[in-house]
Amino acid sequence: MKRDPVKLLGAIHLILLAALAGLTAVGTPSALTNGVLFAALFASAAGLLISRFRYTARLRDVNRQLARALAGNVNTRVLANDDPALNEVIFSVNELIGQLDKLQVYTIKTETGRKRFLSNISHDIRTPLTSIIGYIDALRDGVAGSEEQKRQYLDVLARKSGVLKKLIDEVFLLAKLDADEIRLQPARLDLAETVREAVIEFLPELHQAGLELVLQLPEEACPVVADRVSLLRMLNNLIQNAVKHGGDGNKLGLELSFAQGKYCLTVWDNGAGIPAEELSLVFDRMYRTDASRSRAGGGSGLGLAITKALAEKHGGTLGADSEPGVRTAFYLTLPETGKGLQPAADILRNN
Repeated sequence: MKRDPVKLLGAIHLILLAALAGLTAVGTPSALTNGVLFAALFASAAGLLISRFRYTARLRDVNRQLARALAGNVNTRVLANDDPALNEVIFSVNELIGQLDKLQVYTIKTETGRKRFLSNISHDIRTPLTSIIGYIDALRDGVAGSEEQKRQYLDVLARKSGVLKKLIDEVFLLAKLDADEIRLQPARLDLAETVREAVIEFLPELHQAGLELVLQLPEEACPVVADRVSLLRMLNNLIQNAVKHGGDGNKLGLELSFAQGKYCLTVWDNGAGIPAEELSLVFDRMYRTDASRSRAGGGSGLGLAITKALAEKHGGTLGADSEPGVRTAFYLTLPETGKGLQPAADILRNN
């Protein structure tokens, strides 16, 4: 085991002092003995001072590097030496600098994502709003001469207004989830039956898109404890996502299975799919890509972020995998008993 050189030199210095005092007490030492002892004493004192100086200089270097890191230079690192005690401090300092580096990267990423999110949302709001204003002006100026044209204009206005309302509702829902203002009202539900209920609403869209529905749901009840409104929202978002983004395929499937106390609902399609480099980003509310979030045009890109937050609020998970052109699947898991319900704010802060 290595010993502290400063402490070792100090001990030698004390031993030499004691030896000199002992020799003086028992008699007059010879000039040679006296000289040797004084030389050794001087050498130990000099070594002690040098070691202390090096130790202090090393501490100053550690302090200087830490100050540089705190000032923003998180690429700096303190090199270790042969002093075990000081190396423990150096290790802790380097760990701290590493944490500062990660925090800086996270802050930059979050700020960049926030700006991108606001830019996307501003564009999504402005587009239907501009269209609405244009059609209102046209109606006011009498551009629509016939009743049929007026009806067509009003239909467009209703459709654009619906898109705008849905977008605003989703933004406000995310804000409420973030502030933990959404209170679940858990109830005992049959997950399989709730899935069937959600699918029925999409049958006209599936038919219009030319998608074959493939259902693999258990005949027996699949009991879960969940908030009904939130559960239907999750199911609707996942099915809508598959219809919209898998429209260039010909099949859409839902499979429900049970294992280890959890139900897993798989919603899949055989459309274009999601590129591997974008797969981990599709649940980020601050990220959007034409390939995975708005391939068919329209939509805020917030649906998957909302679904993931609600799933985790129920103690579940939401994941995805994709083999472009073959199969893209989203996996929603929920505990059988509904255990693990938690505040949504904690979930969104971790995303």
